[in-house]
Amino acid sequence: MKYILILMFALLLNACAIFGNPTEFDDTKGWTAERIYQEGEAKMRDRDYEKAIVYFGKLESRYPHGRFATQAQLEIAYAQYKKQDPVLCVAAADRFIKLHPNHPNVDYAYYLKGLAVFNERGIIEKLTKQQISDRDPRSLSDSFATFKELVTRYPNSKYVKDATQRMVYLADSLAEHELDVARYYMKRQAYVAAINRTKYVIEYYPQTPAVEEALVIMISAYDLMGLDDLKADTLRILQTNYPNSAMLGKGIPDDKRVWWKFWESLY
Repeated sequence: MKYILILMFALLLNACAIFGNPTEFDDTKGWTAERIYQEGEAKMRDRDYEKAIVYFGKLESRYPHGRFATQAQLEIAYAQYKKQDPVLCVAAADRFIKLHPNHPNVDYAYYLKGLAVFNERGIIEKLTKQQISDRDPRSLSDSFATFKELVTRYPNSKYVKDATQRMVYLADSLAEHELDVARYYMKRQAYVAAINRTKYVIEYYPQTPAVEEALVIMISAYDLMGLDDLKADTLRILQTNYPNSAMLGKGIPDDKRVWWKFWESLY
């Protein structure tokens, strides 16, 4: 008798595992797609993004076809963005782009994706108030690439103006990151590495304010390496493009041991 009771109990546990909790309540049972969507929107207005995602997920799984399901996919991406979960937001946006490449709102999916990465900040960055140029440049580059794709593919999108402004900011930040590395190499007397970083700034971020300092660092590196011809050529470029550069004025140290450091007091 004891073994029969144990067997019955085991079967009961297996049934629960297979069929789930029989007391679990589904408040959307019998609802239309429109009603589920409306409830999801209500949760979004209440900033209950977790519950909104649940509603939109149920809508898509229960009514996979039609405009409500498609819109629910986009709403999930936005809800993940508002939850400050960039990874899930990008995943949801990418899924929407893949499933609906010709949707009239696909430009918004690109915009959300770019925003999610643009605003991505870890707990250490928040606590230390780390500058955006000090972050991993890969995430900045990803955000820039997404905004660039939006601007290129959908030049008439209402999100282009904001995306373009963010691209300018990202380009400045990426260029500044390269300068930080170049400064580090200069202090380590790794002059060739510093020159390569400054060349990268000039080639890929030619419209940024960082170009002026990149030229200054390059001149300094050439001077310390004794490459007078390259130094003179770069100096002429600086004079032509930045005739009011602080480097061309007075106050430049004569001591060549510290000559490469002078720009640190100019900005």
